[in-house]
Amino acid sequence: MQVGEGEGWRLAFNPLRQPFPVLVGGRNWAAELGLAEAQVLQKAVAKLVQQHAGLVGQLMAEEALSLELETPLADGGQLWLSLEGDRSQWSLAFVLTPEPGVRGLEGHWEAGATASFAAALGTLSLASVETSEQVATARHP
Repeated sequence: MQVGEGEGWRLAFNPLRQPFPVLVGGRNWAAELGLAEAQVLQKAVAKLVQQHAGLVGQLMAEEALSLELETPLADGGQLWLSLEGDRSQWSLAFVLTPEPGVRGLEGHWEAGATASFAAALGTLSLASVETSEQVATARHP
């Protein structure tokens, strides 16, 4: 089990907790994610952080920016992310809209917490867990 926490964010990963092995949280909220949802969130956050880093050198000190990203989920739903801030700090918001009949989620990390949360999320080894689950399923149908 991997657990991370800081001012305004929480992250926990326990591959034995199925069907929701990942917990993400901000100030006064938390939500559990399925493995595929967490993988999409991990990749999407990394992409927005990379885009922000690429634009920082082009921004003046007083300029702000807003980046949005929509990405599909394997079940037919989608994940929407928004990064808003300036050169030095930014906030992050998400809306998870899964297939009809399944719970949806919405969350937000404040500017002081986002960089630490994004770094912790990036360190989770989610891809290797999926592979081991597929192998276990193949052996024990």
